[in-house]
Amino acid sequence: MSTTVLTSNGHTNGELRQRPTAAKSKSGVTEAGRMMDKKLDQHTSYEFGGPVGVTIMIAIFPPLMYYFWICLWFYDGALVHPNGLGDLVPFLGRMWNHIVKDAYPDAWSTTFYVGLMAFQLFLAFVMPGYQQEGLPVPSLGYKTLMYNCNALACWYATLVTSFVLHWFGIFRLSTIVDHFGGIMTVSILWGFGLSFVTYWVAVLNGTAMRMSGNFIYDFWMGAPLNPRIGNVDLKMFQEVRVPWVLLFYICLSGACKQYDDYGYVSANVGFMVLATGLYINACAKGEECIPQTWDMFHEKDGFMLIFWNFAGVPFTYCYPTLYMVRRHPDTYAFPLWGKILLYTTLMVSHYIFDTSMAQKSHFKMQLQGIHHERWSFPQWPGRHVHNPTYVQTAHGNRLLTSGWWAYARKPNYAADWVQSFTWGVCAGFGSLIPFFYPVFFLVVLVHRCGRDFERCAAKYGKDWEEYCRRVPYKFIYGVY
Repeated sequence: MSTTVLTSNGHTNGELRQRPTAAKSKSGVTEAGRMMDKKLDQHTSYEFGGPVGVTIMIAIFPPLMYYFWICLWFYDGALVHPNGLGDLVPFLGRMWNHIVKDAYPDAWSTTFYVGLMAFQLFLAFVMPGYQQEGLPVPSLGYKTLMYNCNALACWYATLVTSFVLHWFGIFRLSTIVDHFGGIMTVSILWGFGLSFVTYWVAVLNGTAMRMSGNFIYDFWMGAPLNPRIGNVDLKMFQEVRVPWVLLFYICLSGACKQYDDYGYVSANVGFMVLATGLYINACAKGEECIPQTWDMFHEKDGFMLIFWNFAGVPFTYCYPTLYMVRRHPDTYAFPLWGKILLYTTLMVSHYIFDTSMAQKSHFKMQLQGIHHERWSFPQWPGRHVHNPTYVQTAHGNRLLTSGWWAYARKPNYAADWVQSFTWGVCAGFGSLIPFFYPVFFLVVLVHRCGRDFERCAAKYGKDWEEYCRRVPYKFIYGVY
């Protein structure tokens, strides 16, 4: 038998080469592909600088989070530092005093964070959802897992609940940002604790996979691939229900606090509420696309994902809001044309990000025969690619070359980064700290892209070379 590549009108293009491939299994993966998947599911080399690199990152993340928060909340966004070597010990003492006094995990902070996590988990169990079949998992013998996609219902239920609590004065949203330090400490402790529990449960029940044998490295990368409690996939729960919900409420809390202080919400602070609201809503409404992503299909559930979702994302991506809340709105106000440009850039980049993710995920679902239209709000035009072109691989997979994916191999990454850049810009240029997210995110995306491309090159061989020839640009068409 032979395989071909389809043109945009659905007909075969005679100029593209045809070649025989081995018979495919029910999963669509050829025998050669199965052998390659088995090889890729073994630990062969270290990433992230190996044990030394991950140890440094585990050690540096919490102090860095405290340092940036202290700079924003107590020093007007300035990057404070010791005044010479003789001031080093007193400087560290001042930093420590801020942590002990203003970031202590008191009862209020602990109750809020743990309560929010428990409420989100409760909703994940009980709210109705859309049943989505995932990709065949090689480590499970190409079995597909079912995902209860009810994040949108959970998101709306959370919004209604918080509105009622705020309206009746039971829980004022503005208090979240006032307890930021304490809540952040709870999140850090929670991130470490849950990472240890997840690791040891997988090791003890025999579900650990792709292990290196080095504890600190395996703790960072994770032990299990698909940890679950009942019908709740814990990895998908922590990616959608935790970081973006908490981040949104931190930004919303900042807006409420600004309203309490000045009687209005500035366009810049309102921008952060809109931006984070769009992001969590996009994740929730398109939750059925998440099982098709790299995080769900390949990344294990370890400190890297757990800590960053439970602590890193919500308590670092909010820096623009923290900076603006501590300053008078006039100090970072934009002229009308600046506001229009800022909001327009956000919406355009968000549209590309949303539709490019949908295009690729729906393409994979269509090939698997499991795609069904889901009418969740908002559904942007262009979320489907009709009569797609692709590169057929000997592995059995098909690499999309239509829609946004005709212009770059990672158009979603480029659009996502532009969104992050607007988050930094909205706070003006009085401090560098609000730009932490776009700078850090750029490093993450470039590194992640390299890991992905290296894996694809090993997995698809000459077919990957053909794909790169047809889609030469990594992020931005005509640039890079």
